[in-house]
Amino acid sequence: MHHDAMGGGFLLEPIGVRAVMAPEFFSSEQRALFQAARRFCLEAVLPRADRIERQDFELLRDLMRQAGELGLLGVDVDEAYGGSGLDKTTSLLVAEAKSLLGSWSVTFAAQTCIGTLPIAWFGTQAQKQQYLPGLVSGQKVAAYALTEAGSGSDARGAKTRAVKSADGTHWVLTGSKQYITNAGFADVFIVFAKVEGEHFSAFIVDRDTKGLTVGPEEHKMGIRGSSTCPLMLDDARVPVENLLGEVGRGHKIAFNILNLGRLKLGAGVLGAMKLHLAGACAYTADRKQFETPLLRFGLTREKLARMLTGLYAVESMAYRTSGLIDAQVAAGTPLLAAIEEFSPEASILKVLGSELFGALVDDGVQLHGGAGYIEEYPIERAYRDARINRIFEGTNEINRLLIAGTLLKRAMKGPLELFEDFGPKPSAEDAHVENLKRLARLTLRVAVEAHGPQLEKHQVVLACVADLVMDAFALDAMTSRNRQVAKTRALEPWRVAAVQRYSNEAHGRAIVSARRAMSACVQGAALEARFAEVQALQVWLAGDAEAVDEVLAAAVEAAQGFPLG
Repeated sequence: MHHDAMGGGFLLEPIGVRAVMAPEFFSSEQRALFQAARRFCLEAVLPRADRIERQDFELLRDLMRQAGELGLLGVDVDEAYGGSGLDKTTSLLVAEAKSLLGSWSVTFAAQTCIGTLPIAWFGTQAQKQQYLPGLVSGQKVAAYALTEAGSGSDARGAKTRAVKSADGTHWVLTGSKQYITNAGFADVFIVFAKVEGEHFSAFIVDRDTKGLTVGPEEHKMGIRGSSTCPLMLDDARVPVENLLGEVGRGHKIAFNILNLGRLKLGAGVLGAMKLHLAGACAYTADRKQFETPLLRFGLTREKLARMLTGLYAVESMAYRTSGLIDAQVAAGTPLLAAIEEFSPEASILKVLGSELFGALVDDGVQLHGGAGYIEEYPIERAYRDARINRIFEGTNEINRLLIAGTLLKRAMKGPLELFEDFGPKPSAEDAHVENLKRLARLTLRVAVEAHGPQLEKHQVVLACVADLVMDAFALDAMTSRNRQVAKTRALEPWRVAAVQRYSNEAHGRAIVSARRAMSACVQGAALEARFAEVQALQVWLAGDAEAVDEVLAAAVEAAQGFPLG
């Protein structure tokens, strides 16, 4: 059975059975839009980084309008409202292109994803006509107000209330929100509140609404140029027609928006990863120690190899996932259903994207030495900016639980047959990928057998399962991409080296995760037997690890950055 049409299907389907989307297979139209978006960021945004970091919000608004003129704000919005309604692969390409500066990336994402799409996806015809043209053109700026002091990832724990006025013409909102991106200069807010204190709902709230107050700017570790403020709602009167969707269905809006937000965040780090890989390469080529360029030292080249490997993994996962969504939509599946289907992959991309990005800029700081700690160098700002990505769009802890929990629910209901026997032993060529998938499934099966319905309370076990699943997806995506490229041309040696490096490190992590999870499930002789099963699934792709790193580092050096541009 072919399972790639299902979220999590990669755990069951033999590697390479289906074609995958990857940058090598983008259309000329997709490439052109990406280049236009990246050129805008390079020429209009990065040269103004210092002004943006000083919170020049008039500049941010002007950049938003310029982005709107280029068609970058409406990629996900229907043409009827000024957008272009393009596929999700193109949407991710724009997310990648705009990510070269953290503060701009966050501002842009809040506008185009969580600020605009609730109206585009759930608004009435009148709401769409009233708000979307202005948001798509950049004439209006949007913000998304979900988080409260006592509710973040637990969105339904919100305390903000909404009651209908006595004359039935308004909703009256009372409460507060915190950490609201774009709040300092937004024109319209998507605000979540509980009708009568019970029914979680969403509302479109204009900035000039009486009773709405925007608090002072937060002083942040990173993304300092973006606006982050609290909101206070003191009997704020919102017209009844500004209810977004249905009363009590606000969670559908929040969760659907978060799924795409996670996907875009994971892809969005790619632009910055490529920029700072190139920066690290340039700095180490120029900087000398002991009369030798830093670039020539083995430990420098090891870091460049690690940076390239992580980047290739994130890029392979990102566009494979968008390709899966686009294929379902092309086959007739409604967009939101297609995005929901691949929510496990979106969470994987969010977690691994943010963590591999964090590792890359950490290595970048180290390669700059003391200079990496000085504001004059972009890597210092990137290091601070990157940290928020592990918190945005649901913390990485929450997303790990979602990955394992969603797969478990689908397996228990039947469509994702994770508890079936493994089937034939994979070929030696495939074992590094297939055994990792088997290990993820085995660990989940042991956990279910041990804890049953109580498994959701064992968060450490679920997180270990998620780590196994994530590495399996990354390795499957990289290897599938390599095989597909190899059908059309000779495969560059660094791509093979990237898979080898990732595979060996992933299998090293896997044995720790599997043993940690299983030790919380069984004991004694049964545990020893499980450990033996784990050991039997370990794979090491033989080769000189230092030589593998050299292949990768040489590719970075030759390209002066990411070898694929």
